[in-house]
Amino acid sequence: MKKVLLIVALAFLSTLGFAQTAATKPAVTIYNPKANAQADIDAAVAKAKKEKKHVFIQVGGNWCIWCIRFHDLVDATPALKELLNKNYETVLLNYSPENKNEAVLKKLSYPGRFGFPVFLILDGDGKLIHTQ
Repeated sequence: MKKVLLIVALAFLSTLGFAQTAATKPAVTIYNPKANAQADIDAAVAKAKKEKKHVFIQVGGNWCIWCIRFHDLVDATPALKELLNKNYETVLLNYSPENKNEAVLKKLSYPGRFGFPVFLILDGDGKLIHTQ
């Protein structure tokens, strides 16, 4: 019996030599949980009003794969990036366990009920004109 246990233990230990550790990706930090979302929105609205633009708010978090994919798509698509930069002031509004920004999202009619990412368009006066 001792021989069987020894053989099983050696067989198990020999497989450890072939184990591979998964390469870890660096953490994605598109959204800043420590950001003051209301101040960011207020600044974007003021700038949008001055430049006759709208405000594009993307609500999501670093945990949200679709939020990250959309952000990467915009970065990788020059025409889309130019369209957003030309017509909108952009705000990335964090929603995460560290900071749910509940007061700000309440003012915006709780857009998270639609899932994430959620996109909001404000006019130059800060009025919500579209949620998707």
